[in-house]
Amino acid sequence: MKNGEFRFCLAVLFCLCLPGLTLAKSNMVLIPAGKFIMGSNRIDKRNMGPEYGNNKPLYKDEHPKHSIDLPAYYMDRFEVTNADYRDFVATGHQPPPNWMQGGYVLSLRLSKLDKLDDDRLRSLVTDIFKIDVDSRRLDHQALVAAIKKRLSYMDKLPVIEVSWMDAHDYCEWVGERLPSEAEWEKAARGADGNEFPWGNDWHTGYSNTGDEAWDDGVAPVGSYPKDRSPYGVMDMGGNVSEWVADWYQAYPGAQEVSKLFGKQFRVIRGGAWGREGHYALHLFVRAAYRFNLAPDSQLDDVGFRCAKDAKPGTAMAHSIHAK
Repeated sequence: MKNGEFRFCLAVLFCLCLPGLTLAKSNMVLIPAGKFIMGSNRIDKRNMGPEYGNNKPLYKDEHPKHSIDLPAYYMDRFEVTNADYRDFVATGHQPPPNWMQGGYVLSLRLSKLDKLDDDRLRSLVTDIFKIDVDSRRLDHQALVAAIKKRLSYMDKLPVIEVSWMDAHDYCEWVGERLPSEAEWEKAARGADGNEFPWGNDWHTGYSNTGDEAWDDGVAPVGSYPKDRSPYGVMDMGGNVSEWVADWYQAYPGAQEVSKLFGKQFRVIRGGAWGREGHYALHLFVRAAYRFNLAPDSQLDDVGFRCAKDAKPGTAMAHSIHAK
């Protein structure tokens, strides 16, 4: 072994043996301990909220802008994918509704695919997977290959149509948890409180917010390299909005009083491909913007990612709204 390789191995062993640190999946990003700017003091000076059709006062639930000091934690680099979630469903958990409608449930029974007759395979290709080929011209082997290719593509899409409890249970199953709202916002904005994951200026095409037409609406995770936060977390400005742990509550020190606050809605964060009407405007893709959603909602533009403590015992110590 060369000296350089030896020193590298020693360094890895040293890191693994540091007391109090937990190991994380290879696709997780370490968000360092420290302060960051959360929320905003923006004001709707032109009273545009009603014009946009917003169901709550614009910006007020982001008040006040404040500094939060978080311990270090890990965050998934990418949103949880269909392939990730499939292992969870294989344990007996209910699959998302779109898996039945779109055929992805067959990925759990790939070994049985080759045993189907050609008529059934053609029906799957045309009616369920909606693959753009003339299935009448495909033999048995080509039909199976077309379906497997489609399923392989769907593996990389973020899982959608999952409720808050589905997301919570999956993260718990993999030994992790949903990020708190504060953790999500720090991972997206960085220590300086950027407006968007990539900086303070909006750029069309940097994220999947519906400007580009994907057949599934959602894009394979990581398809937008510009949609990258200061810490290297991907797709926080688009693709799917994401469940976080918290109830939709006012921030500490806020003056805003709303009947929507309380333990009735969970928070989702981040831009999404399916935002329509006023929600397609870039101000609703800002990393400080807060959406509230009933916990049992299963939408085609909502998914999630997981987080993990860098040190045991710090879970949710910084969130007053999670329980």
